[in-house]
Amino acid sequence: TYEVDNYPGMQGSSGFDMGMKFREHADTLGVRFAEEDVVSLDVKGDIKKVVTNKNEYKTKAIIIASGASHRKLNVPGEEELSGKGVSYCATCDGAFFRDKITAVVGGGDVAVEDAVFLARVCKKVYVIHRRDELRAAKSLQDVMLALDNVEMLWDSTVEEIVGSEKVKELVVENVKTKEKKTLQVDGVFIAVGIIPNSQMYASLVETDQAGYIVAGEDGATNVPGIYVAGDVRTKLLRQIVTAVSDGANAVTAISEYLMKHPNF
Repeated sequence: TYEVDNYPGMQGSSGFDMGMKFREHADTLGVRFAEEDVVSLDVKGDIKKVVTNKNEYKTKAIIIASGASHRKLNVPGEEELSGKGVSYCATCDGAFFRDKITAVVGGGDVAVEDAVFLARVCKKVYVIHRRDELRAAKSLQDVMLALDNVEMLWDSTVEEIVGSEKVKELVVENVKTKEKKTLQVDGVFIAVGIIPNSQMYASLVETDQAGYIVAGEDGATNVPGIYVAGDVRTKLLRQIVTAVSDGANAVTAISEYLMKHPNF
């Protein structure tokens, strides 16, 4: 996010800057980082095995903190024009659309934040939402709806993203009247939710219908020694502050787990 307002003491910091501060803090504590891709897990027995593209690690406990990914619209043109005007990160790519026309798809906090951010640099921003009211926090809505260069398209969905080398148009349909219209845009930012990155673990630990790994506040899954933290866990609120809390709770639970099983 371009500006963090929901983490105490870090008002105005960007998500990237906050992440770098977290990394610097971990480095000073001697945390070892292995930048590798996990290929598989073997969680049977007391000693677990983590296999990566480079190494194999044995451990007594694991915290799964794989996060979540952007949900896609799955409409014609989306995949073909990804990176050519289709984006899932306004703070990453918004600067490329200075003085241009863009659209944001979605109605939650992220979509509204994206629209506010883009309105600072773009000539015009369309916000396309399938319902007749936004799900975003009222404070965010008030900021966005007060902007002169933001136009809402209520009860509407994107049916197609049109372009050859780059995005040129959006085909939008009103879900109530079925009327279709074409918008001339230079870019479209999709913010319609997230999907948990739990596919690798779905056969190993319990997940809910949406794919989130089931665990309580202690982060413990249904498999002894396997814990979960962050956006991939079942919970009501997914923010930086709750992810940090998850990590602290999971580490505390693991400490207690290891003390109860000293002979592993």
